[in-house]
Amino acid sequence: MKITVLAGGVGGARFVRGVREECARRWPAEAGAEPAADGTASTSADVTVVVNTGDDLWLSGVRLMPDFDSLLYALAGVNDAERGWGRAGESERVAAELREWGVGWPWFTLGDLDLGTHLARTSWLRDGLTPSQVAERLQRRWRLGVRLVPATDAEVDTQVRIDPGHPDAGGRAELHFQEWWTRYRASIPALAFAQRDLADARPAPGVEAAIAEADVVLLAPSNPVVSIGTILAIPGVRESLAATRAPVVGVSPIIGGRVVRGMADACLSAIGVETDAAAVARHYGARTAGGVL
Repeated sequence: MKITVLAGGVGGARFVRGVREECARRWPAEAGAEPAADGTASTSADVTVVVNTGDDLWLSGVRLMPDFDSLLYALAGVNDAERGWGRAGESERVAAELREWGVGWPWFTLGDLDLGTHLARTSWLRDGLTPSQVAERLQRRWRLGVRLVPATDAEVDTQVRIDPGHPDAGGRAELHFQEWWTRYRASIPALAFAQRDLADARPAPGVEAAIAEADVVLLAPSNPVVSIGTILAIPGVRESLAATRAPVVGVSPIIGGRVVRGMADACLSAIGVETDAAAVARHYGARTAGGVL
């Protein structure tokens, strides 16, 4: 059984953990197979997770991939389950020391363990590895039971277009998505979302094959606009979904008209889509009508 999941970060991580557990129940691995790092039983199913990279950013010379890391930590069982992101048992001594020096990330606090991941990633990228090669190397540390693949090796950071006249905009017409959400908590109305250098991007190695060879493709209940939407916007991904023989099933992050987690409602409103499961389904659209489901 081959399953391909398109996913974002925290919500995607919870969903993928559930997929992994259900696969272990339906298609258990051979007796004696090692469990995943967090103790979850192994499965004979082949699960590939295509991870949103639109949230990625350079911050003070360090490359962050928040959605990938949320999935990595959660599947390894080392995440902070209470916060839903970052590492368990985290400390913030480096961030505090940087603040004392008047440098660092005043609106984006990184824990010491998490920063170790980012520094390792940045070092490998500067050595010439691609993001997907770095992702493969990071996964060697823990047995995850699934394979994580960045949606693209290109840098397609999501930008939020805003009114430069807004009191908090400082005259800027756009913000990086992470600043819009983490610093301003989506309090500045979004006019649109766009990914940088998208036209030159291609799916990372393995993404198109994972979709083509899947028995089923799942769209996780991640943000339809800036998580799943970013993956779908990468040239070649929609074409792969249109061509695959596998059913493509979307799972809505909206239940009873309410967002399960995050700010999908603010993002959906910005593009004129109601905060409703049926509206999300219409937004994705049927393959028979040029959509993806």
